[in-house]
Amino acid sequence: MTDPLTAPFALRDLRAPGDYPDAAALLSASDPEWPVTPELLRAWDEAADPDLFRTDVAAEQDGRVVAVGRVGHDDFAFEEWRYWGNLTVHPDARGRGVGSALYAELLERVRSRGAREVRTMLTDQPHHAPGRAFLERRGFRVTWERYESRLNTAEVDLGRFDALLAGVAAQGTELRSVAELAADPQRDRRLWELDWLLFQDVPMGNALTKRPLDAWVRQELEDPTFSQALSFVAVQPGLDDPLTGPYLGYTTLMRHPGGFYVIGMTGVRREARGRGVAKALKVAAMRALAASGGGSIRTFNDKPNAAMLGMNEGLGFVRGPTHLRYELALEAGA
Repeated sequence: MTDPLTAPFALRDLRAPGDYPDAAALLSASDPEWPVTPELLRAWDEAADPDLFRTDVAAEQDGRVVAVGRVGHDDFAFEEWRYWGNLTVHPDARGRGVGSALYAELLERVRSRGAREVRTMLTDQPHHAPGRAFLERRGFRVTWERYESRLNTAEVDLGRFDALLAGVAAQGTELRSVAELAADPQRDRRLWELDWLLFQDVPMGNALTKRPLDAWVRQELEDPTFSQALSFVAVQPGLDDPLTGPYLGYTTLMRHPGGFYVIGMTGVRREARGRGVAKALKVAAMRALAASGGGSIRTFNDKPNAAMLGMNEGLGFVRGPTHLRYELALEAGA
C-alpha cells in the first residue's frame, strides 16, 4: 500500500461537483472556525458571475484531493489586471511541496493574462501562521486590516434598546424583515440599488464595482445561508426614491454551517443617518434571532470604519480576530 505521506501528487483542474466533498473536508480541516459543506461550495460556484474569469486547480494524492486553489477576478473591485485568490492544503498533506506547486500553477495562469496584482486574505490566528509565512516568502505584503467582532444574543440585554426602537418608530420608520417585503415586486431591485449606494460609503480600501442585478440576487438574497426572516429593512412609507423606493437602509444575517450567524451588510442612506436607524436595524435582527432560539453573531468592519466599530461595541460585540489583506504586485509583462 502506498504511504499517503510520500505518495506522489498531481495537479489538475477541479472537477465539479465530484470534488466538492474532498474540497469541503480539507477547507474545514484547515480552518475549523469557518467550516463549509459540499452543498455550499456548489451553490457559491453556481452563483458566480460567468462573465468574470476564474480558474480552479486541485492537487490529487493517492486518489484524494488534498489541496485546492482558485484565482480569478475580484467582482467587488473589478479591474482586468487585478485578481483574488486562495490556496488551501489539507493539514496532513503539508510540507511536501503541494502548496508550492499549486501556487506556481495558479500564478502562471494569471500572469499569462497580464495580471498586475493578486490579493488574498488570512487572519492573525495561530492556525493561519503557516499560510502567512508562505505568502510573505513569496513577496505578499499586508495592505489592509479588517476586524471581526462577535456577540451571543444570550449574553446581551436586548431590552435596554426599547427606547432606541421607539425613537425610530416615532420618526415614522418601520423595520420590516426581507421576508415581510416579499409582496413588493420591486424588492430585489430596490435592495440591489440600496446595497450599491451603501457599499460606496464603506471604507474598504477599494474602488468598488457594481455587480449585475442577477448575480447580486444569486449571491445575496438566494444564497443558502441568507435568512430573509432575520434580515431587516428600514422602510419610510410615503417615500418614493426612483432607485430605492421607500427603503432607507438594511441589515443582513446569514446562518453559517458552523452554527453561527454573519452580518453581511448594515447601512443607511446618507440623508437618514444620525437618527439611530442603523443601530435599530441591528437590534431588530438580534431580537428576531433571540426569539427564534438565539445564537452567536459575527460581523466585520474595516479598520477606518470607526463609526460602525463604535456602534458594534455599544451593542455588546467583542473584538475577535483581525483579517489581513495581502497583496502581491507583479511586474507588467513579467
